[in-house]
This record gives sequence, C-alpha cells and structure tokens, in this order.
Amino acid sequence: MTDNSVYVNPLITRYASREMSEAFSDEKRFKLWRKLWIALAESEMELGLNITKEQVDEMKKYAESINFELAEQYEREVRHDVMAHVKAFGAQAKSAMPIIHLGATSCFVDCNSELIIIADALSIIKKKLVNVMEKLKYFALKYKDLPTLGFTHLQPAQLTTVGKRATLWLQDLEMDYNNLVNLENCFKLRGVKGTTGTQASFMELFNGDETKIKELEKKVVNKLGYDKVYGVTGQTYPRKFDYNVLCVLSQIAQSAYKFSNDIRILQNMKEIEEPFEKSQIGSSAMAYKRNPMRSERIGSLARFVVSLPMNSAITASTQWFERTLDDSANRRIVNAQAFLALDGILNIYMNVSENLVVYDKVIAKHIAAELPFMATENIMMECVKAGGNRQELHEKIRVLSMEAGKNVKVNGLENNLIDLIKADKMFAPVHDKLGDILDARKFIGRAPAQAVEFIENEIDPILQANAGDLGLKGDVKV
Repeated sequence: MTDNSVYVNPLITRYASREMSEAFSDEKRFKLWRKLWIALAESEMELGLNITKEQVDEMKKYAESINFELAEQYEREVRHDVMAHVKAFGAQAKSAMPIIHLGATSCFVDCNSELIIIADALSIIKKKLVNVMEKLKYFALKYKDLPTLGFTHLQPAQLTTVGKRATLWLQDLEMDYNNLVNLENCFKLRGVKGTTGTQASFMELFNGDETKIKELEKKVVNKLGYDKVYGVTGQTYPRKFDYNVLCVLSQIAQSAYKFSNDIRILQNMKEIEEPFEKSQIGSSAMAYKRNPMRSERIGSLARFVVSLPMNSAITASTQWFERTLDDSANRRIVNAQAFLALDGILNIYMNVSENLVVYDKVIAKHIAAELPFMATENIMMECVKAGGNRQELHEKIRVLSMEAGKNVKVNGLENNLIDLIKADKMFAPVHDKLGDILDARKFIGRAPAQAVEFIENEIDPILQANAGDLGLKGDVKV
C-alpha cells in the first residue's frame, strides 16, 4: 500500500515502465554485487589463491537471496553500503566470509554493477526507440502522397507531404540510434583495478605475478558476459562515460520534444491529432477541449532529460585525481532518473505515433487558402507561353495578390485571388487551365519519392537488424 504521507517519485508511479524501474532497483544492483564477488572469488581460486570450491559454492547458494534488512542494519552501523553488504553476504555464506571482496575496493562492485545496469537500460531504450521508428515508418509511407503546407519560420511556405514531414522526425531518431549504437560499441567495464587503479593489492595477493593479475581481470569480466575493460582507471570508471550516456539520452529526448511540439501545433491547426480516448477529459472547466496531453507530457519530461548532461559534465569535471565521493549521491539520482524519464517519453511516443489521426479535409482547406499565392508564378508562365508580357503579368499579379491578401487579413474572408484572376482578361489564356495548375500534387516535388527512398535506404536496415525487438505497444500509465 502506498504511503501517501511522503513524497513518491512520479517517474516510478506515473511515467516509467516496470521494466525500467526494475533495471535500477536495489534488488538488481545488490544481486550484481554478489555476482561480482562470486566471479572475483572463483577467478582467484582458479588462479591459485587459497579459496576453496566449497566457499565459492556457498556464495553461489545465496547469490539471489539478499538479506536486505540485515544489510540496512549494518549500514546504519558502519555508514558504508558496500561493507554492509559484505557483512550481510558473509552472514549467510559463513565459510566464505574471510574471502569475500578479497583484494577489491568498493568501486569493484559499485562501478562494474553501475556499468552493467546502464548497458541493460540502454538496451531497453534502444528497443523502444526502434519501435517508435517502425511506427513512424508506417505513418510516413501511408501519407507520403498527401500534400500539406510546409512551414518555415512558422509561416506557410512551399508544400510538402504529411509523410515526408514524418521522415524528418524519423531522421532525428536515426541519428539518435546511431549515437546509441556507437556508445554500445565503445562500452567497457571498469574491471579489477584495486583502490587507486594500480592493482597493487592484487600484486600483493599474486606475489607480483602480473600475468595472473591480467588473467584475473579477463576471467572476471568474461564470467559477467563482457570482454572489454578500461585500460587504466583511478578508483572509478571515467565519469565522462556518464556524460556520454546522458548526451545520448538527451539527444533522443530532443527528437521527441521536437516531434511533440510539431504535433501540438498541428493539433491547434486541426490537421493532425494525437489519440483521445472516449472517456478522456481535456479540461476540468471547458468540456469541449481536446488538449494534447500526451505530446505535452513528452515535452515536459524531455525538458528534464535535456537539462541533465550539464549536471553530469560538472561531476566529470570535478573528480579530483583518482576520485572524490561527491559524485556518489548525485549519480544515484541523475543516471537513474534520466533513464526513467526517457523511458516514459518513449512509452508515450510509441502510443502517439501509432495512433495519430489525420484530418485530410482540413489540410486541403489550408492548402486552398495559400496555394493561389504559390501558384502565381506557374500562372504567369503559362500566360507568357500564350504570348503575354511577363512584366505586365507580374505587376497585375502583384496588385491582385495584395487585394486578395487584404480580403483575408482585413476583411476576414477567404482567399479570392483565383476569382480575381478569373475575372481579369489578361489571364484569359489560363482560365480553363486553373484547375490543373492548382493541383496540389504538382507542388510537392519529390517528397513522396524522398520518403520511400529514405525509409528503404536508411530506416529499413535498422528495423531489420532489430526485428526481434519490434511489436511493442505504447503505454500511457495515467
């Protein structure tokens, strides 16, 4: 039962998935600590230290059954989380107590486990990212031929298509995906480095045998399923890695933010609308409203994630020499919450992108209000081909365009430029061609082909490489 008398993090209760919450749970973290201690002890045994198989087996017996209450009791006494869990583990695996954590520093478990947690969390993010990409792909292909007003400076510009615009959202995500994959490809564990990164304690344990020390590190990371370690460290893994992670998360949040803003504007224009459920209430006062709460929530959470890399940059910048502890409390908050917030963003992004509603008649109405101005050059060229004077035609169109603009802006009426052109004898050669000239499909250039080519060449290979992760549905928790 929730204790409503204390603050509860809304990232857990309102936004993030259970999967991502579990990725940063104490249960997962402390089980990883025990897995690391077991891998260390077993590897030390295999390399000849005085550790028995019975001791390792007893550690394995209690690998999953963490005595949390005892660990919390020890931490209140010793004010050291790692030593509290060493004692709690040793209280269960009694024969192994003398050799748990042998030669290691706290960051052996803390840093290596944090890196594994980040790697697992990145996998969750990548899975959801490619699912958003798949949903936008289908949307882009479905509407690749539907003309719509393009906007520059938020002012009507040349036409594009609804599907082509969606490829711009997709391209942002493609860049994010590539950055995430690059981060994964550079991923390393801290390894087995000792207190200041010199492996001095292991030199003592193995009587200066550097070959065994290198083999120890290789064995430990292999038992954990990894093969790369940082060549050198201080006491911790480089905190610049956290910054790199936060930058990738921020970039994904930026892309989602941009998408959400576009949808909010389009919903205001009544061209495209995010999903709105049958019983959903848009406003407590204005019952008619259909507020874009999903897109607004994406933007709200994205603003938080986008702000976090600076925090991580400061942490990386202020680590004195081999390390200071002023990173610890900060990182407990920043790393986890960045992932939790982005997870919430992608859950909503999936939900919105697979349920967008397109109002093609409203889109056509908006095109009709602006296209006459865009078509004036085509009209003028047709008249020139029929023997007209280009300069005179240009001046006449300018005058008529000003009159039509006044009709729209001052009088609040419809754009009547085409009616004015139809009534002017100077444009008689095109009077019977205006319907063809004003066909919106003639103003979209290569937009449909660009959408298809981009998806085939750049998006489909990504989706094919991640085919086993596709098929997720977006979720809005509240």
